[in-house]
Amino acid sequence: MEALNKISFLLGVLLLFSMAVALANAKTCYHDFVVQTTKVNRLCNTHNTITVNGQFPGPTLEVNNGDTLVINVANRAHENVTIHWHGIRQLRTGWADGPEFVTQCPIRPGGSYTYRFTIQGQEGTLWWHAHSSWLRATVYGALVIHPKEGASYPFPKPKRETPILLGEWWDANPLDVVRESTRTGGAPNISDAYTINGQPGDLYNCSSKDTVIVPIDLGETHLLRVINAALNQELFFSVANHTFTVVGADASYLKPFTTSVIMLGPGQTTDVLISGNQPPARYYMAARAYQSGQGAPFDNTTTTAILEYKSAPCPAKGILSNPVMPALPAFNDTATVTAFTQSLRSPNKVEVPSDIDENLFFTVGLGLFNCPSNFPSSRCQGPNGTRFASSMNNVSFVLPSNFSILQAHRQGVPGVFTTDFPGNPPVQFDYTGNVSRSLWQPILGTKVYKLKYGSRVQLVLQGTNIQTAENHPIHIHGYDFYILATGFGNFNPQKDTAKLNLVDPPMRNTVGVPVNGWAVIRFLADNPGAWLMHCHLDVHITWGLAMVFLVEDGVGELQSVEPPPADLPPC
Repeated sequence: MEALNKISFLLGVLLLFSMAVALANAKTCYHDFVVQTTKVNRLCNTHNTITVNGQFPGPTLEVNNGDTLVINVANRAHENVTIHWHGIRQLRTGWADGPEFVTQCPIRPGGSYTYRFTIQGQEGTLWWHAHSSWLRATVYGALVIHPKEGASYPFPKPKRETPILLGEWWDANPLDVVRESTRTGGAPNISDAYTINGQPGDLYNCSSKDTVIVPIDLGETHLLRVINAALNQELFFSVANHTFTVVGADASYLKPFTTSVIMLGPGQTTDVLISGNQPPARYYMAARAYQSGQGAPFDNTTTTAILEYKSAPCPAKGILSNPVMPALPAFNDTATVTAFTQSLRSPNKVEVPSDIDENLFFTVGLGLFNCPSNFPSSRCQGPNGTRFASSMNNVSFVLPSNFSILQAHRQGVPGVFTTDFPGNPPVQFDYTGNVSRSLWQPILGTKVYKLKYGSRVQLVLQGTNIQTAENHPIHIHGYDFYILATGFGNFNPQKDTAKLNLVDPPMRNTVGVPVNGWAVIRFLADNPGAWLMHCHLDVHITWGLAMVFLVEDGVGELQSVEPPPADLPPC
């Protein structure tokens, strides 16, 4: 017994020493973000564009696991703004999460707000972006989380690392685009180009001289941190004559596997290793649309950057050799998307929440509102004189306009939201079949679903065939979750439960619900606060494809939301 006590004492001392070392190595990183209007030239035109610190994309933030970030955001633009730190768990720091009117009121023009949060147990690639209207089109940047000081990657350290931000560009003010769509009730204009690190690339007019060049050399390994920052489009990404070794996604490590193409929904990140094992030359890296919605218009252009070997022969007389173009999948190649997503696995066995407390089933998809009697036809430009809508469980989410949900919850302000979001569809139907028109119109509401602290949650996300079926990238704020399975058709608990991967499912913060299909996720509700869940196709969240989980405090300070900061923007 005495020997056991000594061992326990030594283990305790070792644990305290390890914690002290971790705290000593952790640091606080201070940054200033100035949201401002900047002249940006793209596609032969110069536009007044809202950016951060005059950069497009915005600055890359590099931190270590365990670090604290303090970012003062000053709004010098003429629009309201908030910043969301996409994928950061925000443990007890929901006030720093950023979605407008969910965890804070917006930073008004001339105002400022300091976001403070600590990275806890996350490593890999995340990103930050505006979470007000469609400002995300130009206000975004990479957030790279390295291992703790003294720790290493679970794969050989690459010689180089490069964030690759895939974006979407309108040759117009994106806010004007969404405002016009909201006014008419029709679909917004599609984008005019995609971008890689802010540049459209060689295949667009007036772009070749600014095409992004990524260096590599023979024999070296390069880590590409790929981020889909596009507003409304899932994207394929590939590099000519090279393969990827996928090692991470959404700041979680994965069991490595090899592929020639990856697909990312808006909001998703994927870390891939690429080797300099081809003849020294210039090779295109390219991205173009994965468009699963039948008949829906989309931007069918291709953006490029160049992977250039440093030892490649110099072009004669300044003429650059033409890079090799990769073979990208067809825009509707769902089979390639399915094969890629089903290859994602956690590197080791994981502890998936079991003995489920909350077994939820949410339908996700589009809809149509009948034209209100007091609206002229010019405001009902959807199909057959309707207005486009979207919903979860037939509720089309409406953001509050004068108070945030988290503030209303903490201060007991009535009338901002209700707690009657349905945990199951109000009406059961053939979700992916020929849906009756009587089920196409959702109801409007600001409804939340309450979860007790520590609840073990299983959520089935079921796509529907209302208006058009589509792949929906669903993002949950404040949480990572395990994706246990995805499939097509209607989820059948009697037969599909057997398909759940309870051994090594991938952990992510954004899941692609397959076109006319379903996804099953699980998470532990151990982070109190108000957490938005929404489709990361911004046109869909504009139409109402969102809801909020209201996770109650647990017991004691460490299971409760921190008090609101003194400089929280007023409503």
